[in-house]
Amino acid sequence: TKAPVWCSVDMRDGNQSLEIPMNLPEELKFFQFLVDTGLKELEIGFPAASDTEFEFARCLIDNNLIPDDVTVQVLTQSRPHIIHKTFEALKGAKKAIVHLYNSTSTLQRDVVFGNTMEQTTELAVSGAKLLLEEAAKIPETEFFFEYSPENYTGTEMDYAVEICNAVIDVIQPKKKKKK
Repeated sequence: TKAPVWCSVDMRDGNQSLEIPMNLPEELKFFQFLVDTGLKELEIGFPAASDTEFEFARCLIDNNLIPDDVTVQVLTQSRPHIIHKTFEALKGAKKAIVHLYNSTSTLQRDVVFGNTMEQTTELAVSGAKLLLEEAAKIPETEFFFEYSPENYTGTEMDYAVEICNAVIDVIQPKKKKKK
């Protein structure tokens, strides 16, 4: 009886794969196209990844270009300086989804980071706690949180469930506020 919520990730994925990335006017035009299409959740990128993505988020917010019935979404790695910059980019937004992630695959844990499962879980949990702390500093924004174990297919199934549950224990989603 109710249409599903569909989050468009075209702003990020499309921009990263272009040989010549979109400039700000092109991004704004594309954002407006997606809004006009009727999408209600739009991933606008990874504002801590580059000045361009940070400026795009700020432009949307500072110029009141996000309709009241549209929620923007951003990505952030579970790293304190990246989380801080992400929330700096979102100041003044009415509603925002912050999608936290960290790599959990055996290859990434063992070879790239040299972390145990416990250290990897602590990274996710500390990031989730920091999301809540940063969100509390911006009470005018309604925040929703998501988490994903990056490289999920390379992660042991039991461990993927364990780390997701550890983040859920921190974020404590409610029935009325599922994210």
